[in-house]
Amino acid sequence: MRKLQLILLLALLLLCMFLVNGQTTVPAESFSVTVVNGQKEALEGAVVEWLKGSDKKLVKTAVTNKNGLSVFYMTIPEASFLRVNYVGYEAGLFPLAAAELAARKITLVLQPLAKTLANVSVSSRKPFIQQAQGKTIVNVDASVTNAGTTILEVLEKSPGVMVDRNGGISLQGKAGVLVLIDDKPTYVSGSELNNLLSGMSSSQVEQIELITSPSAKYDASGNAGIINIKTKKNRQVGFNGTVSTSFAQGRYPKNNNSLVLNYRNGRFNAFATWSSNFSKSFMDIYALRKYFTPSGSLLSMLDQPTGFLNRNSSNTLKAGLDFYASNQTTIGIAFTGIANNRKGSSDALANWKNASGVTDSTIRTFGATRGRFRNGGINLNAKHTISRTQEISADLDYLSYDIGNTQAFSNLLQATGGYNEGSRGSLPATITIHSAKLDHKAQLGKNTRLESGYKLSSIRTDNLAAYEIFDGTAWKEDLNKSNHFLYEENIHALYTSFEQKSAKLSYQLGLRYENTHFNAHQLGNARQKDSAFSRTYSGLFPSGYISLQADSSNTFTLTAGRRIDRPPFQKLNPYVSIINKYTYERGNPFFLPQYSWNMELSHQYRQWLTTTVSYSIIKDYFSQLFLNEGSDILVYTNGNVGRMTNLGISMAVQASPFSWWSFSGQALYNHKELKGYQNVNYNSNVSQLNLSMNNQFKAGKLYTFELSGFYTTRARNDLQELLYPTGQLSAGVARPVFNKKGTLRLSVRDMFFTQVMEGLTDFPGAEEYFILRRDTRVFNLGLTYRFGKPLKTTRRTSGSAKDEMDRVGSGG
Repeated sequence: MRKLQLILLLALLLLCMFLVNGQTTVPAESFSVTVVNGQKEALEGAVVEWLKGSDKKLVKTAVTNKNGLSVFYMTIPEASFLRVNYVGYEAGLFPLAAAELAARKITLVLQPLAKTLANVSVSSRKPFIQQAQGKTIVNVDASVTNAGTTILEVLEKSPGVMVDRNGGISLQGKAGVLVLIDDKPTYVSGSELNNLLSGMSSSQVEQIELITSPSAKYDASGNAGIINIKTKKNRQVGFNGTVSTSFAQGRYPKNNNSLVLNYRNGRFNAFATWSSNFSKSFMDIYALRKYFTPSGSLLSMLDQPTGFLNRNSSNTLKAGLDFYASNQTTIGIAFTGIANNRKGSSDALANWKNASGVTDSTIRTFGATRGRFRNGGINLNAKHTISRTQEISADLDYLSYDIGNTQAFSNLLQATGGYNEGSRGSLPATITIHSAKLDHKAQLGKNTRLESGYKLSSIRTDNLAAYEIFDGTAWKEDLNKSNHFLYEENIHALYTSFEQKSAKLSYQLGLRYENTHFNAHQLGNARQKDSAFSRTYSGLFPSGYISLQADSSNTFTLTAGRRIDRPPFQKLNPYVSIINKYTYERGNPFFLPQYSWNMELSHQYRQWLTTTVSYSIIKDYFSQLFLNEGSDILVYTNGNVGRMTNLGISMAVQASPFSWWSFSGQALYNHKELKGYQNVNYNSNVSQLNLSMNNQFKAGKLYTFELSGFYTTRARNDLQELLYPTGQLSAGVARPVFNKKGTLRLSVRDMFFTQVMEGLTDFPGAEEYFILRRDTRVFNLGLTYRFGKPLKTTRRTSGSAKDEMDRVGSGG
């Protein structure tokens, strides 16, 4: 089977080459427009309109890419003008001279609305949301209410993103998201991913890309798509920096600080980013569990109010150096490090009640937890332009995690002759990742590009769970829960992608092959047998899009792709984690991958209205499972439950009704059907709606006000759990200070304290209502200060073929 898949992959590559070499049609004329600011920095997302004639009739519209480039494919009119709009800059109208029309390219310079200060470049405000081919871009700094937040908090308010009570992230109503940081996988999930993102300050981040239709060059993981978190890295010539600090008060205080430095001169570019985050917070959970007889009558109830108090401190560092060895070759090295410490305490009551609601007994549980999260990584990268039409790049990565958690619980029966029992555990884990990647790009004519590559990743984990129990007199080993789990995984991937653009029609075809092999070993003890299991599986993952430019205002795009979600290796470990006396969490060594087909049809009207219809079919769907194993103990685990279908309809609007008001909003409707088996046949469905908005108001020349929020109706991600409506509203104001070298922001998040997590869980023979409140209503005061001095040097190019390589990827 594996040989057949490799043959098919090779056949697709050869077919693409044949199509390119055999093409006889004459491509449309092309004209390249590059938009930059006064410092020659590229402006991504600028709207370029081609006008013709004395009446300046609109012919076509394009949007610049990350290099500030847009390309028009069409027959070039003789009397032409270009009109360019970019938020924060003066709109420009540029007549095209005969020489420029003959050269088929032009560079346009926009002037900011605010003056450029001596020695300091004041950046204009980008729109909060931008739409691009296959993705939505969130510009983090563009939102006033993002000041003083963590990355996880920014994701919670991003359009189409939901974060559940266990830290799981869904995108466009679908669970299973691959999270990248600077185009690289984090390789962690669940609580570890939650700790990583909640320990990183949003002031480190430039953009968040929400990619619902990834191309073949990305890993095939992520049924819902990819969230790519892009950290700040300034390549401006000279020495530049930004320092930020914020102080926040919810029920408890919080503090965020960050420093971004960059120095570029000649052939070298050095950069460093540091942030620190301190927070104290609470979480209150109320749960009411009802047990039923086989006939369905109420048997008993367990009333569980629990209060958690947490302290978190973290430091994050990223530093690196780029060396421009020549116009064709760039070599880079980057280091990353994260240190996160958590300390928590809890106080819980378990009130047992009979069917009439009369309390039979009460057990009080005191808990204490400590967490340590360490991450270190190094990346070596190189890029070389082989010729005017070919480019090759390579990446080598080493990443390690050192995770330590301890927990202790004391259970007291509050009655005459009551007992005092306890449990404690030490749960250290190490994760080591090696990966290597090689990519090749070839420009085959003006409008055609072929990409291909190979990636290898190797993962090693070592998880230990050492539990002890206290029987009222002494501590003893709890060998029934203790566990030592070793896991190794290797993934090999090959991909190829072919893209063609013309005046009206553009398309991309891609195919990715991935082979996965893992070995897992659970070491035994005096109570549990030694066991091991392994598995090898592989698959082909096609992807692509076709886009039709119907006229200057309307574009239709159809995308499709197959994707995979592998079980997180932590979830394959069959160890038991204690949540409380009557609730455990356990891994599942029989967890299988889930596969999905995703399709989208979208229509974009100019740059302000995008409507999308999507449909997904997921096989061996991942779901949290809830088991009743007797003795009044319920167990949370994860597994495959069957099949899910998801129909989605969305509308995104980005408009400026007045010169002082900018608005972006999204409405997303999903209808989900879940069918599976968990002791009994389950068939559940839900229709849910997610609304998000961001309003920016300019008041005079100094003040910017913001009003933003989101609302989600009833929702369902798991087969047995229904979530109730939730949402929040935030507001803020910003103004320049220190002669416009800095920005002061004042904001309040979740001002009405409505962002709760509430729902109903269905167990075999039981059900549980829950409501969870966190420290979400927060007042924040933040200050950002920019400093530096650009050097008067000649701007270097990044290769003689850069414009040619980027052409096909631009709008048009």
